[in-house]
Amino acid sequence: MRKWLPLLIIALAVVAQTDTVGVFLQDMGTGVVDWTHMVIKATGIGGVPPDAPPSAARRLAMRAAELDALRNILETVKGVYIDAQTTVENAMVTSDVIHAKVEGVIRGFKKTDVRYMSDGSVEIDVEVSLGDIAGVLLPPEMGGMNPITSPVQGGMYTGLVIDARGLGVQPAMAPKILTPDGIEVYGTGYVSREYAVDMGIVGYARSIEQARRDERVGPNPLVVKAIKVEGPNKTDVVISHEDAMKIHRYSEHLSFLEKCRVIFVID
Repeated sequence: MRKWLPLLIIALAVVAQTDTVGVFLQDMGTGVVDWTHMVIKATGIGGVPPDAPPSAARRLAMRAAELDALRNILETVKGVYIDAQTTVENAMVTSDVIHAKVEGVIRGFKKTDVRYMSDGSVEIDVEVSLGDIAGVLLPPEMGGMNPITSPVQGGMYTGLVIDARGLGVQPAMAPKILTPDGIEVYGTGYVSREYAVDMGIVGYARSIEQARRDERVGPNPLVVKAIKVEGPNKTDVVISHEDAMKIHRYSEHLSFLEKCRVIFVID
């Protein structure tokens, strides 16, 4: 048994690393946005009040941890970019209805792990669905925009990968792809709202190789180089007119746009 123990430890470490391979995580300080699995995660810590009776110590520590987790995940959600101009916090401030709906989603968080510490304190990990948040914030009507050229039947590509490395692009719920003169090539005007809520308007990756392996864009994605980033939040990318025409030239390409089969590769 002893001689197999080091191998077992190595194997478990490899499995642990594999679990995060291909996952795009954005650390927000108070929590993490997992753009791959469309969830927002946070941790809460609760201690035992000094005057708590022993019979209620664990319950009170758990309640304190839940409140801490709620605060952390709310702050994390507020910092998420909706688009090039707006954050979730902006949307919550400008609309009481949106504020109530977003808070309702957050208060329904799911506990994913609980740790009871030796000093009586409790740590809990929680998560909420980014799709549920997007369902509140994305426009009620999406898609239906006319292509920038008359499409023809066919198309050899199964998805789209935008290489936006080196531009400082930030993840968002509703980013756009634009031409140099500001014409929308991809965004809320071209996607199905059902797909956008379920899987996000775009996926994110750290490398072209990682993006190519992602089932989201299929076995043969078109890879296009972004030429600059747009918007105060730096979420929208600009591509050349030639590449925009390549994307819209075929009706099959419009089909994969509608199904959100698009990945941005960013730093």
